[in-house]
Amino acid sequence: QVQLVESGGGLVQPGGSLRLYCAASGSLFSYYTVGWYRQAPGSQRELVAKITPEDLPISAASVKGRFTISRGSAKNTINLQMNRLIPEDTAVYYCHIRDYWGKGTLVTVTS
Repeated sequence: QVQLVESGGGLVQPGGSLRLYCAASGSLFSYYTVGWYRQAPGSQRELVAKITPEDLPISAASVKGRFTISRGSAKNTINLQMNRLIPEDTAVYYCHIRDYWGKGTLVTVTS
């Protein structure tokens, strides 16, 4: 059983930055693509960014140039650096690998 734990969410003003963290038990991050998804109230869950085992990052068009996914310095961690946040980025952000999801961390962008 794989456990994913997200952290780093919070309240931020438009134009601000946050860094999200995903930590996993086990060593799946080395072998499978890891993704960050988000779900806003009343909306479907959508892909934000993902990173392959070869460290190839892929970002959704809505966040390209603002968000960066990367492997953390600690083993089995994935980070999501979010810059120039806008109110439309408000959502619960989830970490995902294979069939596993974390419980999410809330990001709220508001003035």
